[in-house]
Amino acid sequence: MLPRTSRFVWNWALAEWNRQYETGENPTALQLKKQFNQIRREQFPWTWEVTKNASDQPSLDLGKAFTAFFAGRARRPKFKSKKRGKPSFYLANDQLELGDHRIWIPKLGWVNMAENLRFTGKVTGARVTKTADWWFVSLGVELPDALPEHTQAAVGIDVGLNRLATLSTGEGVENQAFLKTALKKLRRANKRLHRRKLGSKNREKARRQVARLHYRIACMREDVLHKLTTRLANCYGLIGVETLNLKGLLKNRRLARSFSDASLGTLRRLLEAKVAEHGEQVIKVDRFFPSSKTCHCCGWKWEEMQLSDRVFVCQHPDCAYFHFEQDRDYNAALNILREALRLIGLLDQAVCGTGLDEDVNLAVDVG
Repeated sequence: MLPRTSRFVWNWALAEWNRQYETGENPTALQLKKQFNQIRREQFPWTWEVTKNASDQPSLDLGKAFTAFFAGRARRPKFKSKKRGKPSFYLANDQLELGDHRIWIPKLGWVNMAENLRFTGKVTGARVTKTADWWFVSLGVELPDALPEHTQAAVGIDVGLNRLATLSTGEGVENQAFLKTALKKLRRANKRLHRRKLGSKNREKARRQVARLHYRIACMREDVLHKLTTRLANCYGLIGVETLNLKGLLKNRRLARSFSDASLGTLRRLLEAKVAEHGEQVIKVDRFFPSSKTCHCCGWKWEEMQLSDRVFVCQHPDCAYFHFEQDRDYNAALNILREALRLIGLLDQAVCGTGLDEDVNLAVDVG
């Protein structure tokens, strides 16, 4: 009932917003909220059967959505569907109560939670959502600002498909390709779904099975990305990463699914957010910088290098790495680190990728 009420109020507010906007008016979230409260007792009495947040918050959420749309940060808000939408509702801090492994929700009573709240502070609100067959509650808690512990280590990261990430320290992070691994099982589930009759209970069961598979894949992928980005943010104060044209990569019909499975955009977004929380910085290296074709020691460029060449061999006779075979991605990570240091004015102190002076602990291993 709560998700249904929230979805109904959202759709009503969006339709009213569009109507007022087309007539030249300037609608706001607070105006729509007051307007709905004036007519809900007569026209929609069933909305009183649930907590007031189910009918108040959707208008405010719609206002935030339009603010992001007009600022160019998001798409235009759309109507929510009962079948394709994601059921959710909001609870203010005066509408809930937390206990031992449980939460009190109006009209529902005490509901068990999988774990206790891990943070101590003032709870500002909660949002309950449903994904696949599971319900989740996201709690907002006010916490004091923690003083970040600064570290002077620096690292360069080269991302890709063969390996999810290769660090300038020589460490490689495997691309586990969760979607590719579960593709056979997912195809069987989709075939089973499309064989079921529209509107039948068996079709709904098959749809829920497909949703559970997609959710499981997404959870495993997010787990790997969160653990990796958290470790990098805790260990390094300066991280060099290469910018990628992700939209362009997804247009490659041969590799689009592999790039989506790797979720490189999410990796960079999480890394930037977590590094910023620690008060450190992520240096973005332009994607046209020839990190894979350039020797990290002498700067010699392999112009004829192909994507199939996985080993980099420097051909400059005066280079310390002359005819020395190096991993292509490792060499690129070292170049990304050097370019990041150049962008912030520290390259003059780095010699042949071996590091900086004693004041900066540069995480580079040249073998």
